[in-house]
Amino acid sequence: MRRRELIALVGAALLRPGLGRARPRRRPLIGILLYNRRRQFPGPDHPVILGLRDVGLIDGRTARIMIREADGRPERLPRLAAELVAAKPDILVSAGPQPIAALRRATATIPIVMAIVSDPITYGFVRSLAHPGGNLTGLSMVNTELSGKRIELLREAAPGISRVAVFTDPTMGPQGLPETAAAARSLGLELQILRLAASDIPRGFAAAAQGRAQALLVMPTPFYNLPEVRRRLGALALQYRLPSMCEEVSYVRDGCLLSYGPDFAAMWRRSAYYVDKILKGAKPADLPVEQPTKFVLAVNLKTAKALRLTLPALLLAQADEVIR
Repeated sequence: MRRRELIALVGAALLRPGLGRARPRRRPLIGILLYNRRRQFPGPDHPVILGLRDVGLIDGRTARIMIREADGRPERLPRLAAELVAAKPDILVSAGPQPIAALRRATATIPIVMAIVSDPITYGFVRSLAHPGGNLTGLSMVNTELSGKRIELLREAAPGISRVAVFTDPTMGPQGLPETAAAARSLGLELQILRLAASDIPRGFAAAAQGRAQALLVMPTPFYNLPEVRRRLGALALQYRLPSMCEEVSYVRDGCLLSYGPDFAAMWRRSAYYVDKILKGAKPADLPVEQPTKFVLAVNLKTAKALRLTLPALLLAQADEVIR
């Protein structure tokens, strides 16, 4: 074949549809199950969406993102999980034991990234943190170890207290309560354990007042971590004159006195790196569960002033976020 004929043949092939140019890559479908709302966190978007953008997964361009929100209603979780699984996503993302359990019941094969969960071994989500062994992996926080630290910080902020009301969600089990009780005993504090659904929180404050509580410790649960519930906790703690310690900075922004724990927004954002690794071929069973190394101490000085508390200088110096 002559050179001129070869060039003409190649040119014609390049002009033929589907040849001579790279085929567009298939955009993966990422399913996200939220117990609360997408706008739960301040900022331009939910931190998991920001994290996905960090790794180049942008909805409508390089990925397809399907979000389902339970709006704080656990009875919606099974149906929403089934909807996501029926769409045949490449990967699923969620946080909290109840949403993750709903996804796990809906599929045993689609990879699931846990953005936030307290104890994935106890819940049966993974075999071990180092070797998850199934279709789930992601990030975990160890609330049992944080519980003692929280009550120590509460005592540091309000040294005159001797009796502490403890609000705990009955669906969460005893996680952290034994450690809290041990720390309280070492400090000479008496605990009043009140097992309350989010809707029962006003009744809990009345019971705390009747039991002569002088401070409040709110145990971790996604059922309390809703904007309207956090605001109610902050307002009632102020009304009943109770210095309060909670699990996460959002509570302090909504009026509670103190919080100590992981940065949930950062954990959501970090979960996108697991999504990226799995979409690139990694197996969830082989990706160790990651635990946060930084914990955030937040203080609300406006609340302290309203309670007529003078917080120790050392405590304020340790704070990562101070609401003035």
